[in-house]
Amino acid sequence: MRHSCALTALLVTSSTCLAQTGIDLYGIIDVGVRSTSGLGASNAPTPSGQASAVSSGTDETSRFGIRGREALGGDWAALLRLEGGINADTGASAKSDRLFDRDAWVGLETPYGTIAAGRQPTLLSDALTPIDPIGKRDASFNPNINVAGLSNTAFGTHAFGRQYGPSGYSDNFYRLDNTLKYTFKSGPWQARASWSAGEVAGDTRAASARGAALAYQDGAWALSGAAMQFRSKEDLPLDAWLLGAAYRLDAWQFKATIARNQADTGPKQTVHQRVDSVGVSRTLGAGLLLTTAWYKVRREASGFVNDGFDRAFVYLEKALGPRTTTYAEADYTSWRGNAAGLSGTRPNDSHGAGLTFGLMQKF
Repeated sequence: MRHSCALTALLVTSSTCLAQTGIDLYGIIDVGVRSTSGLGASNAPTPSGQASAVSSGTDETSRFGIRGREALGGDWAALLRLEGGINADTGASAKSDRLFDRDAWVGLETPYGTIAAGRQPTLLSDALTPIDPIGKRDASFNPNINVAGLSNTAFGTHAFGRQYGPSGYSDNFYRLDNTLKYTFKSGPWQARASWSAGEVAGDTRAASARGAALAYQDGAWALSGAAMQFRSKEDLPLDAWLLGAAYRLDAWQFKATIARNQADTGPKQTVHQRVDSVGVSRTLGAGLLLTTAWYKVRREASGFVNDGFDRAFVYLEKALGPRTTTYAEADYTSWRGNAAGLSGTRPNDSHGAGLTFGLMQKF
């Protein structure tokens, strides 16, 4: 009994301390029922046929996290964030080798800007936030995140096949370990710079990354862009940039982006990717939002046929409450060249379509 009382007192005391330091637990659970044609349960191309699945993260990526802020006096504060992705359909972590695959950093907010150190999204990811036509939804299927933001560069019969920067993964450089990121705001302007240590002994450039970004948001307009260079462990470069704009007119919002990246993948071997996107959103009523978008992806790679794909999205979302949203999503993909790839020896369908009905809850 005494042990129970002591434990209760400890928990109460700990909770009080956490509240005083501004620690918050937050998250999103997004689950939908999805039906596809020419696409598998994970949205990979398949030979002709129907499939159905319970999916996670079609509207917003399912996740949980801890964030904190402690005022240090004046305009100074200490910051922290830990965030991990969840496959809500199975309860598994999005990355089996990392509990906090999305964010794991500590920072210092000052009158001269904010500096953060740890695993963080790249500046390309940050730059997409105000300008992506579908608002960075459907992260595993969104071409701006996958190809422009370098989250999943492997599709069809070709991939980069190596790690650039300290991401920890081949063909995924959307978040980087060992990163220092500086952010400075002045009026409607926001500037960012980042550097990620490759931590390769004897070579400070190998597996490193660096970049700069600039954004402007004022009234109806938002402009955002970023440029980065990543290096492989063999010191091969991957250069990437993106630029976009958003404009709001009454109930309408218009967005457009362009992005380019080029990687050296070996001696006289290069991959060049291009992504263009446009989208329109309209508020139809209280808590009801309709979003349409189109993405064009093209790829040129040494020794491979030029390929790519076009992908269209339609989202209809209804806010049921401050933290609850229900949605319907439809998408259509047309593959070019051999971008659809093979399933064994069978060519996959050159077209794919999906329809999802889901529910998202935030906490």
